[in-house]
Amino acid sequence: MIEVLSHRVYRHLFAAQVIALLGTGLLTVALGLLAFELAGARAGAVLGTALAIKMIAYVGVAPIVGGFADRLPRRAFLVGMDVVRAGIALLLPVVTEVWQVYVLIFLLQSASAAFTPTFHATIPDLLPHEKDYTRALSLSRLAYDLESLLSPTLAAALLTVIGFHWLFGGTVIGFLASAALVLSVRLPQPTPAAHPGGIYEKTTRGSRIYLATPRLRGLLALNLSVASAGAMVIVNTVVIVRAFFGRPDSDVAIALGCFGGGSMAAALLLPRILDRLPDRRVMLPAAVFLALVQLALAGLFLGTAWFTAQTYTTVAVGVVWPALLIGWGLLGLGYSAIMTPTGRLLRRSAQPADRPAVFAAQFALSHACWLLTYPLAGWLGLSAGLPLTLAALGLLTLVGAAVAAAVWPADDPEVVEHSHAGLDPDHPHLRDHHGEGLRHAHAFVIDELHRRWPAAATLGRP
Repeated sequence: MIEVLSHRVYRHLFAAQVIALLGTGLLTVALGLLAFELAGARAGAVLGTALAIKMIAYVGVAPIVGGFADRLPRRAFLVGMDVVRAGIALLLPVVTEVWQVYVLIFLLQSASAAFTPTFHATIPDLLPHEKDYTRALSLSRLAYDLESLLSPTLAAALLTVIGFHWLFGGTVIGFLASAALVLSVRLPQPTPAAHPGGIYEKTTRGSRIYLATPRLRGLLALNLSVASAGAMVIVNTVVIVRAFFGRPDSDVAIALGCFGGGSMAAALLLPRILDRLPDRRVMLPAAVFLALVQLALAGLFLGTAWFTAQTYTTVAVGVVWPALLIGWGLLGLGYSAIMTPTGRLLRRSAQPADRPAVFAAQFALSHACWLLTYPLAGWLGLSAGLPLTLAALGLLTLVGAAVAAAVWPADDPEVVEHSHAGLDPDHPHLRDHHGEGLRHAHAFVIDELHRRWPAAATLGRP
C-alpha cells in the first residue's frame, strides 16, 4: 500500500492531510472543554448545536464551492482555505460567549466544506491508475482512523502540561503546516468545464450528475447505511458504556478504539480485495453486514432484560460487554468497506473538469444523511432505549442497502454502448470514438453530450 507514497506530490498532500487531521482532532477536544467553560452543565447542548451547525455548513457550502472549483486556481484555493481555518482557530480561545462559538464554528466548517472535496478531487488527477488510487483511498481511510485514536491521546498528554486553550495553537499549527505542504508542490489544474448556465446551473451541476448516475444513486443510499451505523457508535457509545453497563470513562475510549481498529483492518485489507472484486460486490454486502451486526446486538441487549438483577451483572460482564466490543469492531470493518471505495465510484462517474463538483455533491449529500441520523440516534436513545435504537438504526441501515441494490445495476460496466439521435453523423464526438453511424461505445459519464443514462433515454438531446 505504501508504495503509492513514492509519488512526491501525493506524498506531500498525504502528509498535509495527516497533519491537518491531527490539528482538527485537537480542536475537537479543546472545543468540548471550551463549551464546558462557557456553559457548564449545558455543554452537551452547546456541542450538539455546534455539530448541527457543522453539518449545515457542509450541506450548504460544498455544492456552491464545487460549482466553481474547476475555475479556481487549485493550489492557491487550498492554501487559502487552510489559512482561513488557522485564523479562525486562533480566535476561538478568546471567545467569551456561546454565540461567538457558533459563528466561528460555522465559518471554520464552511472553509472545511470548501477545502475537503476540492482536496479529494485532486487525488485522482494525480494518480490516474486505479490501482494507485485505490491504495491512496485506503491510506486516507487509515489517516482518519489513526486521527481518531491518536488525537485524544496527544491531547491528554498535552493537557498534563498546558491549559486546554493552548490546544487551539496545535490546530493552528496543523492547518499552517498543511498549507505549507500544499504550497510546496504543483497541482494539476483541470480544464474548466465548457457548460453554459448561471449560478444555479453551476452550483447544482455536481448534484445533477450525481443523481443522474445509477451507481451514485446507489452510493447515496449506502451513505444512509453508513450514517445510520456510524451515528449509533458516535452518539451512543458513551451512553451505552456509562449508563447501560456502568463502566468507567476509560472504557468509552476502548469501545471507540474497537470501532477504529475494525475500520483500520478493513482499510489494510481492501486494496487486495478491490483488485479482484468490483466495488458493488464489496459495498452492498458490507451494508447488509452493518445492519445484521446492529440487529444482533439489539437482540442481545434486549435478551438481558430476562435476567434477574442478581445474574445481570455477571452476564453483562462475561457476555454482553465483550459482545459490544466485538460488535463495534465489526461495525468499523463494515463502515470502512463502504467508505474506502467511494472515491473510485466518484472518479469513474465524472469528467475530470466535473470531479470537484461531483466530490462536493458527495460531501454535501453524505452529510445530509448524517444530519438525519445524528439526532435520530440521540432522541431515539433517550426516548425508546438503546436496544430499540440499535434495532431501528439497524433496520434503517438495511433499508439503505436494499435501495442501493435496487437502483445500482448489478451489471455496471464503465464502457457503455449507446447512441446519439440528436447529433450530426459528422459530429467530432462521433468521429473521435469511431462510431458506426450514431452508435458507439466509450467510458460513459453524464456531461453535456450525455444528459441521461442510456437505459433511461436517448442521449445528446438538450
